[in-house]
Amino acid sequence: MLESYIPIFMMLGAAALFGLVMVKLNEWLGPRRPSAEKLSTYESGMEPVRTARERFSIKFYMVAVLFIIFDIEVVFLYPWAVAFNELGMMGFVTMFVFILILLVGYFYVWRKGALEWD
Repeated sequence: MLESYIPIFMMLGAAALFGLVMVKLNEWLGPRRPSAEKLSTYESGMEPVRTARERFSIKFYMVAVLFIIFDIEVVFLYPWAVAFNELGMMGFVTMFVFILILLVGYFYVWRKGALEWD
């Protein structure tokens, strides 16, 4: 049974080796002309105006965490959609309850104002 995984391990090894070789080739053959402009911090096409130690509002973290939570929950819809015909009415009701719970959570977060970006 383990021998059926040999091609997968060979492919992973070849991909890792290819990535390592490309990085090292860049180091060995690439030009080395450092300048003050190349070594400066670059962020979204603008010069940074504040330090990296600046505090962010808790709203930023709340929106980020809520996005991750609701984004990951959508992943559970794909297997359900693939097996929709085999699951029948019970699968439909189960997914309906799942989506209903997500909507209740979404409206709760919305009502609390966690999605406001002020």
